[in-house]
Amino acid sequence: MIRLLKWSLMPAFLMAIWLLLNQSLAPGQIVLGAVLGGFGTWVLTALDPPAGKLPRPLAAMRLFLLVVADIVRSNILVARIIWRDSPGRRPGFVRIPLELRSPYGLAALACIITATPGTIWVDFDSESRVLTIHVLSLVEERIWIDTIKGRYERHLREILE
Repeated sequence: MIRLLKWSLMPAFLMAIWLLLNQSLAPGQIVLGAVLGGFGTWVLTALDPPAGKLPRPLAAMRLFLLVVADIVRSNILVARIIWRDSPGRRPGFVRIPLELRSPYGLAALACIITATPGTIWVDFDSESRVLTIHVLSLVEERIWIDTIKGRYERHLREILE
């Protein structure tokens, strides 16, 4: 019964999102939304999310609060850099060796880095386990490596591995 409920709620949710984005209840949009909702649900089942509860909810909450604080702080720093047009600003790429093995941890790290203003996930080499990010203001590469490994990777490994 629960499986049937999941299969009926997800297409309805995706269809509702489609209709809201299109701001239309035209019959064609409803049919298209239903088709996209069904197809989207079928595609999402391939993600195979882990079953069960989050192993360490307090660690996850600490990581969440840390990320929110970093996003707020980065917004302020990026605004200062842009408004002041700092002549010493030097954008650049940083290569970071990762120990994180969980695909869910890597996906979460990608979201964290991309959501933080001034940084973006550029590449991850799965063989060498090296992440490449681009930063808006690269003062010292070691600071970025320590930040990603010490603040985010450590918490993600604690939660997921």
